[in-house]
Amino acid sequence: MKQEQYPYEPEFSFKQLLAKRREDFWMLWKHRYKFIVLGIIGAGLGALYAWTRPITYTSKLTFVVEEGGSGGGSLLSGLAGQFGFDLGGMSGTGGVLAGDNVQELLRSNKMIKNTLLTPYPADSSLTLADRYAETSDLSKPWAEKYNNGKVIRFPAEGKYNRLQDSLLQVMMKTITESELAVGKTDKKLSFFEASVTMADEEVAQLFTTRLIDQATRFYIDTKTLRQRTNVNRLQARADSIERLLNRKTYSASAANNVLLDINPAYPTANVNVELKERDKMVLQTIYAEIVKNLEISRTMLIQETPTFQIVDEPELPLKKNRTGYLKSMVLGGLLLGFIYALYLLLVKK
Repeated sequence: MKQEQYPYEPEFSFKQLLAKRREDFWMLWKHRYKFIVLGIIGAGLGALYAWTRPITYTSKLTFVVEEGGSGGGSLLSGLAGQFGFDLGGMSGTGGVLAGDNVQELLRSNKMIKNTLLTPYPADSSLTLADRYAETSDLSKPWAEKYNNGKVIRFPAEGKYNRLQDSLLQVMMKTITESELAVGKTDKKLSFFEASVTMADEEVAQLFTTRLIDQATRFYIDTKTLRQRTNVNRLQARADSIERLLNRKTYSASAANNVLLDINPAYPTANVNVELKERDKMVLQTIYAEIVKNLEISRTMLIQETPTFQIVDEPELPLKKNRTGYLKSMVLGGLLLGFIYALYLLLVKK
């Protein structure tokens, strides 16, 4: 019976590994002049890349979100509960917009769209979206390709057509994915930083400040919606009862004047006066309780209203972002040399 032969596997040798690497080095060394030429070409390509890259500007704004205090919330809620009113909904800091969710609020399409549609200060007929589309090289290509050469405008008020909405979505996507960054300066702190990088210096500054303004109003309105609704309801009821009480007061006074001229022989002559006085006293009691609850509700609203406190605002001139020529030339030369070396080692060898 013939014995089966197995392929021979040489043993690993560190010495042989070094010898092979030495061979690779000398092989590459033979092409050193080509590497020099490729390095020069790569440096030229890097310089061309740095020259063609647009200059951008970074606008940074730091702010603090201070949630409404809840220290006296339970006491006031309990006091208001004695009169049949529920004021406990705003006593905590939980909810959809609590904590770090403010970061997602700033990155939401609603906030970005509302910011883009604010008026542009240099020309009241334009919006920030018009200026952004112009400085981001979106206005002319879209006009020539989709709108027969007419520039697409975004009036501050009015409904937009499909083409306008499409361009707005492109702008919002670009801002969200590559131009807007929101985060905490330190995880242990409550400081947030919004950073916007755009091609136009003024647009970057305006967009940053107005985005925070939009988010501030939306955040506060949402956090205090229930409490403000309760205050408005109590205020409307207080005004209504006040008007009714005033009428009852005039009516009771008139009844008292009539009573002076009525014949005392009629035993029920003063009944009408007593009824009006009774109604007046009841309305006074109700009005006093509603005003008391209204003041409690107002106190709760003030206490639970969160605060956006801006720490650092972007000021002109903004930070200019320019691609460095030296860095691009060095990286270009190294990258092209590395690609050629890889080609020699994997293909030529």
